[in-house]
Amino acid sequence: MKSTILTALLVLAATALAPAAWAGSQQEKMKTCNAEAKEKALSSDDRKAFMKECLSSKPADKKTSQQEKMKTCNAEAKAKALAGDDRSKFMKQCLSA
Repeated sequence: MKSTILTALLVLAATALAPAAWAGSQQEKMKTCNAEAKEKALSSDDRKAFMKECLSSKPADKKTSQQEKMKTCNAEAKAKALAGDDRSKFMKQCLSA
């Protein structure tokens, strides 16, 4: 009897905590997407489309796309034979685009 009550209490506790954890991660995702939209100076329909895509994407997808962007920017900088400050400026601009 005690183990049944204990099990029921544990299940209730786990069920109560799950939505809170999801809400926290969703809030973080919303903050991140808002910051990116603001950084890109998006407005109106462009912002709506960006937010929809950003909020629906998986975190792993975002890392992969950032890694791909880094590879592309590095390749462009290498092709242009950029070095030093010129390369730094180019990379900053390329990665923020």
